[in-house]
Amino acid sequence: MRKIVNIRIVILMFILFLTAEDSLAVTKYLKTKEARKEEITGFFTLVLYGGRHINDLETIAFLDKEGDQYEFEPYAPEFDYKIKRESPAEEALNEAKKFVSFHNSFWRSQLSRIIDDKGNTIGYELRPLYYPFVHGRDDVLEVYYRIKNDKVIVEIRLIPEIFNTLFSGDLPDSLGGF
Repeated sequence: MRKIVNIRIVILMFILFLTAEDSLAVTKYLKTKEARKEEITGFFTLVLYGGRHINDLETIAFLDKEGDQYEFEPYAPEFDYKIKRESPAEEALNEAKKFVSFHNSFWRSQLSRIIDDKGNTIGYELRPLYYPFVHGRDDVLEVYYRIKNDKVIVEIRLIPEIFNTLFSGDLPDSLGGF
């Protein structure tokens, strides 16, 4: 009788483990590496995120390679981004540069490759960098890429220090806050 109870407990624990495994799965994020504009060739779907108002620091552009297995999708409402398909590389990059450079504290842009788990470049990001003396740093965004099915889910947000400064009125310690 005791063996039957023990077996039932083991089976129950195994079932619980299997159902919990999906919810506890570790999300694997993709990496980025510096890129040069000369390596961008072919056609791209251009994803322009942000640029919603004159002080929108949460602005960035993505060049999604046409014809590969992935499609980029910002984790945001559709009104937060625009998509332009089948853009030649040079045209897409120029439009992305213009888009990310609108802010009055824009300093320069940074181009990076987005790399899948096999080491393949699946797209590019063009992020704005701002004059460091304005916000206390040049890069104000946290951007995370993860693959779900055949979509690259892109999560974009301001770093907490900048978010708190803009939306709660707090100054970070490095800028004279308490």
